Amino acid sequence: MFTGIVEEAGVVKEAERGRLVIGCKKVLRGTHLGDSISINGVDLTVAHMEEDSFTSNVMPETYRRSNLGQLKPGDLVNLERALTLSDRLGGHVVRGVVEATGTLLSVTPEEDAVIARYGAPPEIMRYVIVKGPIAVDGVSLTVIDRDESSFAVSLVVYTQDVTNLTRKQPGDTVNLESDIIARYVDQLLKESSPD
Repeated sequence: MFTGIVEEAGVVKEAERGRLVIGCKKVLRGTHLGDSISINGVDLTVAHMEEDSFTSNVMPETYRRSNLGQLKPGDLVNLERALTLSDRLGGHVVRGVVEATGTLLSVTPEEDAVIARYGAPPEIMRYVIVKGPIAVDGVSLTVIDRDESSFAVSLVVYTQDVTNLTRKQPGDTVNLESDIIARYVDQLLKESSPD
């Protein structure tokens, strides 16, 4: 489990089919082989570590559901270590299980903030509510506006500085994870309603 509070933006060193090597520093502190690190919101296992990088293996299912297959050397990725039982939950509950990808539609400055609007498929938009949580490339964000096929979030200065979100251009693909609580409620209601 993760919070969606990104610790650092790492740099893709290698991106081969089935394998990613990420250059970083902060998330390596206290990390061991077999630990989970969220890469752009995808929970991956640390398979190998060097002094300034780690390697993870990537399954075909992960490529189908995320933007990891589009990564190339030099790209920035959002990194977060998995929660421990003593951590604060500063963002929201993020599983690191990307459900779909979306598209950055626009970026609009607003004083110190940046308003980013993302297009999303219906299976994600079903769970998007104004003032509700969503994870975009693993970043815990609060929805400030929505319509039938898109939603907007306001990126604070910290998020602008620490994540890769303001470095993306309209048309770029992002990973999306909706609110797990909304998904559970929806499933329970479907199962309890008469046919």
